[in-house]
Amino acid sequence: MTYKRYSLGLLLRLVILTGALTAVAFGISLHQMVLLVLGAILSLILFYNLYKFITRRFNAMDDFFESVKYNDFSRRFVSKGAPEDLARLHKGFNLINDKIREINSNKEAQYLYLQKILEMVDVGIISYNQKNGDVLWANEAIKKTLSIPSFKNIKFLKSRKPELFETIFEMSHLTGSSISIKVNGEKLKVLVSETVFYENEHSFKIILLQNIDETLNQNESEAWKKLLSVMTHEIMNSIAPISSLADTLQYQVRENLKNPEENTLDILDLNEAIGSIKKRSEGLMKFAKTYRSLNKVTHINRNNVFVEDLFASIERLMKPSLAAKDIMLNFDLSNSQLQVKIDSYLIEQVLINLIVNARDALQDIENPEIYVTAKSTTDGYTIIKVIDNGNGIPPEIQETIFVPFFTTKKNGSGIGLSLCKQIMMLHKGKIQIHSEEHKGTSISLLF
Repeated sequence: MTYKRYSLGLLLRLVILTGALTAVAFGISLHQMVLLVLGAILSLILFYNLYKFITRRFNAMDDFFESVKYNDFSRRFVSKGAPEDLARLHKGFNLINDKIREINSNKEAQYLYLQKILEMVDVGIISYNQKNGDVLWANEAIKKTLSIPSFKNIKFLKSRKPELFETIFEMSHLTGSSISIKVNGEKLKVLVSETVFYENEHSFKIILLQNIDETLNQNESEAWKKLLSVMTHEIMNSIAPISSLADTLQYQVRENLKNPEENTLDILDLNEAIGSIKKRSEGLMKFAKTYRSLNKVTHINRNNVFVEDLFASIERLMKPSLAAKDIMLNFDLSNSQLQVKIDSYLIEQVLINLIVNARDALQDIENPEIYVTAKSTTDGYTIIKVIDNGNGIPPEIQETIFVPFFTTKKNGSGIGLSLCKQIMMLHKGKIQIHSEEHKGTSISLLF
């Protein structure tokens, strides 16, 4: 509607201007001075009016574009009292300015909100231009961790603490790494990770720095408490009867020494007591050995291994003993070319432990079966499962079966599943359990 009125106004002015110029032409040809003068005056007025009519829109647009150029969206364009076509244009400009101000206000609020969050976290964060080292943003946590004041360029750190600069800013931490740094003469353990992003042909790097020294110390302290609690419990369980037997034997020997002629010392009782002490001492030795085996595995030697070969090795080892107990051992491999990068000796140990546990769970079960399966997933994982149709694991103990020395078996050591979990962690994998009482158990190894 506005465009039509603008076009109509422009056409009307052109028609009147054409009439005025025609009057000037007639005045010249007919030598009519009055017609010539009136036509000329009217033409000049119309030329000026037409110029103002056309340029006022462009002037308004120039003003708007200038405000955009300088990010001045607070300017208001007056629509009241202005010509209708110009008033509608001004209303449009004001609407655009209002929308941009609203968007900018929301962005600023989000930025401040995000900045507050990043300031509150105890993870040090710094973002800088990779080319010139100019710092875009750095939170207080990174300044506190590195014990440095505010700085505008990372070269400041290079001049103040060159070793720290080289460790954090010049070494690659794309995959994330745990490193030791020295700050004010104190060694700190920190977790460093980084990422790079690009904007307007400029590359920027974000570095995250987390002080894990305190967390490690706290976790180490908790681990020691748990370990000492378990070891104290196990040792006291063995030492208490040994001490009691020793007191009894000592008492009997003293009584015999007081009255040797009565010979109150029973050799058979003495032999049984010494045998009990020996048995409990052997139990303590076994406990020490099992703890040592749990603590021994710290490094792995990974190679690409065909799962088919791994299964064949396990089948040769386990099938005879399972067949003797009438337990079926079945293997299911979805792809004969499936490979997994593992330490085959350690993963064999894991599978043996899981199959032995499955075997023990199949006592008094009709048609006992153990299935070992392997497949690859769409998200890049390889999953090996050990499944049995046994009695299952009660829900209340499913979360504790991986705790060292926890066992439900009469003669169990409680380190089998703990060792399995440790080996999977060394492979950067996972071990998961799904069990239903009276239906069976499935334990998955994710690589």
